[in-house]
Amino acid sequence: MATEFDEAIGITPTGDGQSAAELGDGWHIGGGINGGITLATIGNAIRHTLADKPDPLAISAHYIAAAVPGPATISTRVLREGRTVATVAADLSQDGAQRIAVLATYGDHARLPADVRTTAVPFELPDREECVSGDLAPEEFRKMAPIVDRFDTLFDPECVGWATGQPSGRGDLRAWLRLKDGREPDVLALLLAVDALPPVAFDLGMMGWAPTLELSVHVRAVPAPGWLRVRTHTSNLAGGMFEEDCEVWDSAGRLVAQSRQLAMTPR
Repeated sequence: MATEFDEAIGITPTGDGQSAAELGDGWHIGGGINGGITLATIGNAIRHTLADKPDPLAISAHYIAAAVPGPATISTRVLREGRTVATVAADLSQDGAQRIAVLATYGDHARLPADVRTTAVPFELPDREECVSGDLAPEEFRKMAPIVDRFDTLFDPECVGWATGQPSGRGDLRAWLRLKDGREPDVLALLLAVDALPPVAFDLGMMGWAPTLELSVHVRAVPAPGWLRVRTHTSNLAGGMFEEDCEVWDSAGRLVAQSRQLAMTPR
C-alpha cells in the first residue's frame, strides 16, 4: 500500500519525457504547494527518466510561479549522461504555464566512493522527549500551512518562541523530523525535508507565507531509517528577501543533505 508521501509525489509517465502528476491540497503553505514536495515530485519524474541513476546528487529549482493543488505536467530532458552522472533539465507546468524550472545531476549513491572525510559536526538538539511537538503550533499557522500535519516535528524548546509571540531573533530553527505516515526517509524525502520546517524568518518575528524563489539541494548520502535532525538558519535579510540554509542529519549521525534557498520575506 502506497504511503501518503508516495502518493503525493506519484507520477504517470505519458511518453516523450512527459509525466502527469496530481498536486495534493494537504501539502500547501500559504498561497501555493510547498516547494519541497513539488521538488520531490519533479525528482521522482527525473528518476523515471534514467535507467540506472536513481539518486539526486545536486538539484536546483527556480520557482517561477506558485504551484497550486490539481493536475500538473512534468517535462524532463536528459542533457548529458555519462557512466557516473547524468544532467537533466525538468519543468513543472499547470494550465499551460510553467511554474518551476529545474536542473539536476543524478547518479547512484550505491556506486559512489564510500570514503568520507568531513569536519562537519552535528548541531546540538535535545532528546526527543525534551522537545516541543509541532502539533502544538498556533491554529492560525496550521490553517495557513496544512503541510505541518504531514510530519511529526519535535522542536528544540529554544526555537519555539515564534509560536508564542517571542521569537529569538537569531534566525535559527532546529527540530527532529519524520513523515507522519511512517515512511522511512530516502533521497526523495530529503528533497522535502530541507523545506519542511516553518520559514526561518518566523524566528525573526516575521510571520506569513514566504514564497521560495530558488532552492538548491545537495544530497550527500542515502539516509538511514529513523528520525532526521533538521536545522535551518539565516544570516542576512535584505531587499525583501532572505536566505535559508539547511542541514539534515540521519539517525546514524551522518550529514545526508544540505541546501540553500532564497525566499521573499513573509507576506
